[in-house]
Amino acid sequence: MALKVRQGAELKNKLSNTLRNWLPVLQSSLGDLGEAMAPFIEGNPLIEVKSGFEENFEKKIPKKALYQNISNSRTEQIEALTIQNKSLFDVLDEQIGAPLFPTPISSAIALFVVENLDENGYYEGNTLAFCDNNNIDEEYFEKIRSRFAHVEPIGIGSKDLRESFVYQLDSSAIGDEAYVLALEMIEALNTLHTFAKEQHFTEAMRTISTFRNPPSIEYLEKSQEVIPDLMIFFNSENEITVELNDSHYPTITIDTEYAIEHSYVSEKIKEAKNLVDALDMRKATLNKVGLMIVEYQYDFFIGGQIKPLTLKTLADEFGHNPSTISRAIANKYIACDRGVFAMKEFFTTAIDEDTSNAAIKEFLVGLIKAEPRDKPLSDMKLLGSIEEKFKVKMVRRTIAKYRKQLNIAGSSERKKLYKLDV
Repeated sequence: MALKVRQGAELKNKLSNTLRNWLPVLQSSLGDLGEAMAPFIEGNPLIEVKSGFEENFEKKIPKKALYQNISNSRTEQIEALTIQNKSLFDVLDEQIGAPLFPTPISSAIALFVVENLDENGYYEGNTLAFCDNNNIDEEYFEKIRSRFAHVEPIGIGSKDLRESFVYQLDSSAIGDEAYVLALEMIEALNTLHTFAKEQHFTEAMRTISTFRNPPSIEYLEKSQEVIPDLMIFFNSENEITVELNDSHYPTITIDTEYAIEHSYVSEKIKEAKNLVDALDMRKATLNKVGLMIVEYQYDFFIGGQIKPLTLKTLADEFGHNPSTISRAIANKYIACDRGVFAMKEFFTTAIDEDTSNAAIKEFLVGLIKAEPRDKPLSDMKLLGSIEEKFKVKMVRRTIAKYRKQLNIAGSSERKKLYKLDV
């Protein structure tokens, strides 16, 4: 009896260790898998890892889908401060000394501003705390910060869009009279159309339209190349296939031929095997998710629309908790004949049993793209077209909610924007 209890405890401990490794390995993207595995590899001399990125998997999927720009799908753009040659911090670090910031305190203020920029390049630091710690007043701090009006890229270090535009206006070659008008327009960016009849409106508008928005835009990666975990394509027999992107998985080799019999060696071998098990569990889980997505969303892969599908539906099929499925699809992508899509895009709630909110949103975008620019469609008119198209009953506030989720302005704002498109 004691032997059975001990064996049960050992099995439970093995599963626990594997699951502890599995969760971070499961949740990471394929591109970040090496980083997720690093804590389990460091300090283990028995593990040899060969990066999957040394392999070439280009022949396995069509070139049109290989490393496809995710901005081509409905997935939101992923943005991060980066640049191919120099980072934004590197560029700014070269400028926070003399002549703009020649003293130790001015240099310290400049460095503090740089270290407290958000991803758009706006300053969001705790000025009061810095001033208290350095025994200076806020007026002096702001005086030094204002010198960022002369730092490249212009607009960096400003507190908001208005201030950024003022920095950029001051460095532009605009005429004096148009400058005055442009300054007024910057103070009233939401009502630019009211200035349309002013004498120097065209020059002011042309100048403002060249401003960086946000100021760090040159250092933002507007679209990130992603590596798909799964590839779903039709083979030569016109059968749909689901394949793991095995070529990009790291290969783990465990040195089990150590001549030394020691508890340390045994423990490291055990840890290495747990990591291999975790990778295998990741592959098995994603393969099952891929097969289920094909089963539920088959129409999409042959050119149709995404149908309603919830995480709970898949979780019930798996016998897992929905949170496990959520981890499984997080940061994962599928390459197919229609492009590269985030896995989460295949999970959408239902408007009714046949229509998903994704289909409604896609139709909504099409309506607005085709609307008359002099008389944009109101939410009520959009609602009427959607109800007629999909034979569903909805309310106007749902249309407004979808517009906001898609970052689409209301009809009155769109009309103003159309007028400014000169």
